[in-house]
Amino acid sequence: VVGLGNYGLWGTRHSVGMEVLDRLAQKLAVAEGWRMDKRCCADVALATAHGLELVLLKPRRFMNLNGLSVASAAEIYNLGPEDIYLVHDDLDKALGKVAIKLGGSARGHNGVQSCISALHSNEMTRLRIGIGRP
Repeated sequence: VVGLGNYGLWGTRHSVGMEVLDRLAQKLAVAEGWRMDKRCCADVALATAHGLELVLLKPRRFMNLNGLSVASAAEIYNLGPEDIYLVHDDLDKALGKVAIKLGGSARGHNGVQSCISALHSNEMTRLRIGIGRP
C-alpha cells in the first residue's frame, strides 16, 4: 500500500496519500515501526491485516518521482503491479470523497503516471481521495 505525495511537505493537499498511510499504520498498531529503507528511498512499515502481510510505503521523493521508489520496493518484496494499491489525491473529486479505481490511465496525476512508467503497467488499484479544486 503506497501513499503518494511530496515527502516532507506534510499537511498539503497533494500529500494526503501519505497522511492516509500514517492513519492506517496507527490502526494496524505499526505506527512506531516506520523505518527508512535506502534500497527503495522510502519509509516502510510492515503490518498484518486479516491474514494478509502488508508493506506500507511512503516514498521519500517528490510526487513525479514516486514511481522509482514503488518499482524498487516491488522488486525487493517480489510484488507485481496487481499487488500494489496506490493512495493519492484527486483534484476532480470533492473534498473528502473517495473512490476506488482498478487500473486505467493516470488521469493527469503525476505520481500515478510515475508509477505506471516505472512499473511498465497500469494495473495498480488506486484509492482516490478527493481534495477538490482551489
